[in-house]
Amino acid sequence: MMGQSGDTAVAVPSEGWNYSPAPERTRPEIDSEYGLFIGGEFQAPQSDRTFNTINPATGQRLSRISEASEEDVDAAMAAARVAGPKWARMKGRERGKYLFRLARRVQECARELAVLETMDGGKPIKESRDVDLPLVAQHFFYHAGWADKLQWAFGGRDVKPRGVCGQIIPWNFPLLMAAWKLAPALACGNTVVLKPAETTSLTALHLAKLMQEIDLPPGVVNIVTGAGDTGRMVASHPAVKKVAFTGSTEVGRRIMEELAPREVPLTLELGGKSANIVFADAAIEQAIEGVVSGIWFNQGHVCCAGSRLLVEESILEPFVAALRDRMAQLRVGDPLDKNTDIGAINSSEQLDRIRALVTAGQEEGAILHDVQSTPLPEQGFWFPPCFFTGVQPAHVVAREEIFGPVLAVMSFRTPEEAIRRANTTPYGLAAGIWTDKGSKIFEIASRMDAGVVWCNTYNQFDAASPFGGVKESGFGREGGLQGLRAYVR
Repeated sequence: MMGQSGDTAVAVPSEGWNYSPAPERTRPEIDSEYGLFIGGEFQAPQSDRTFNTINPATGQRLSRISEASEEDVDAAMAAARVAGPKWARMKGRERGKYLFRLARRVQECARELAVLETMDGGKPIKESRDVDLPLVAQHFFYHAGWADKLQWAFGGRDVKPRGVCGQIIPWNFPLLMAAWKLAPALACGNTVVLKPAETTSLTALHLAKLMQEIDLPPGVVNIVTGAGDTGRMVASHPAVKKVAFTGSTEVGRRIMEELAPREVPLTLELGGKSANIVFADAAIEQAIEGVVSGIWFNQGHVCCAGSRLLVEESILEPFVAALRDRMAQLRVGDPLDKNTDIGAINSSEQLDRIRALVTAGQEEGAILHDVQSTPLPEQGFWFPPCFFTGVQPAHVVAREEIFGPVLAVMSFRTPEEAIRRANTTPYGLAAGIWTDKGSKIFEIASRMDAGVVWCNTYNQFDAASPFGGVKESGFGREGGLQGLRAYVR
């Protein structure tokens, strides 16, 4: 059957039609076991403890990762302190050269790194390949350009690096979060001890191999792997002069309490329950694609995911119907298939949390819509994309960060009500506004309690643009000129 749009014929798939499999055939080399990266070398942990990293799409072990002990963290901090003075004294243009080399190596290895990111984290390969890896290289390129311009970045003032930076990153964007934090710290002359998430450590460790290849001076970047205790040891270590953390609000609060007496500078990017506000005068199909990209294409794993949808009441019914039709076209399955829209959930613990929150939403009276017709794979960790209607602001699905492909749909009658509902949350990371009225965009955006507001788009990132939240979503900015400020004194 053919539909007409102007003079162009558009093919409309008939019922039952589907894409043929298009698996990514690149397979990166994965070591059977990974040590800690300290002083420019990989080394076994002093505790001899390791843990498995799992492919969430299959449930199978990919490798064994070293678990850092307090002695290991001490060694990493000592290496960073030894490397610090020489790295800080190095001319900015020379530091920039190392970042340029690293950016180029990331580009050259982008395909293997994208596959590794997908295998370790479960996200679709087209997201790792087309979004994550280009942004990783972009962050290193962008901050390489700042390395010899720091005096001009801060109004002619003389600036100096802070010293050893402790950085802790989450599982949802493992390599991008590493670049997000490493690049500004290194450009400003700091050294780093990085702690990746225990479920997604592989790409950070492979980034360390690229650092060896470009001859980054030993100790400038050190990577210690492990669970929450390792992160706590990094953040609270007496040698640390700056901490950057991306993760849960609960852990961020504990880090802030730990560091407050020492007055250690801190950047926190924490949880979110971001809202997309769709007005009746919006381009509906564009808004639906924005909603889809904001929650389902990234499986809801982005802390700024638009997991709350506020639709003007006059268009609620047709909008939900169109949303249901679009949702039915999403393809769930093998993350390494280039046609897949929604991959696997990162871990069994995260899957259990999603299920519990969805069950709680149903028990509170919200209506669950799950239109997936294809069965989920038997192996691995999976959850079908779905959305709730009949949601009230007090419902758990409207309040709690779910970190899964789950959307809560609510309605509003006036702009005032939309703003009030959007802001009725302890979080304030991001928001989206959809309308064809420019004046309305600026008025609504100026009244949103959110660090980032996207207008007629969603989830657009750039290394030159600062990112961060307000309220319980954290403080400080990462990226752009503003993100450099945290790494200098």
